[in-house]
Amino acid sequence: MSWRQPEWPRRWPAAVVVGLATLGPIGRARVGPGTWGSLVGVAFFVSLLTRLPAPALVAVALLLSWLAVGICGEAERRLEKRDPGCVILDEFAVIPLCFLGWPELAAIVPSPWVIFVAGFALFRLLDIKKPFGIGALQELPGGWGVVADDFAAALGTCLLLHITIRFYAVM
Repeated sequence: MSWRQPEWPRRWPAAVVVGLATLGPIGRARVGPGTWGSLVGVAFFVSLLTRLPAPALVAVALLLSWLAVGICGEAERRLEKRDPGCVILDEFAVIPLCFLGWPELAAIVPSPWVIFVAGFALFRLLDIKKPFGIGALQELPGGWGVVADDFAAALGTCLLLHITIRFYAVM
């Protein structure tokens, strides 16, 4: 597989690339921009994607992730920084993956908000700590490295959510 940085965002004005990569002013938050980007991602998921069947949800997450690879990689180039903290489109794009199969879990917990809050917290933990080799994915070139670690953290979050909630259901 070629890890070449997509070139289509190079034709866009810097303000558009950086504005999308930072989700406007959200990425410029002084404290925890990645946390804010993840929170916006959860709000986006809850408000617009919860009714999608799993295959459609995966398709949306893959499309958003592919767009994030191009935009975040180009933002890195324009900002002249490797994976700058203000670039948070990557967190936003992968959040739907955290909640794959959430309706099955919602049947187990007293409120679906338990799933959304736990998913948010687990994602942030895995995104910050980068265990299980997740951190190594950041070494991929350009936007691939920016997005891949978050993608893996989201899939790990989904797995941990399912294991944890099902474990507590049998207790």
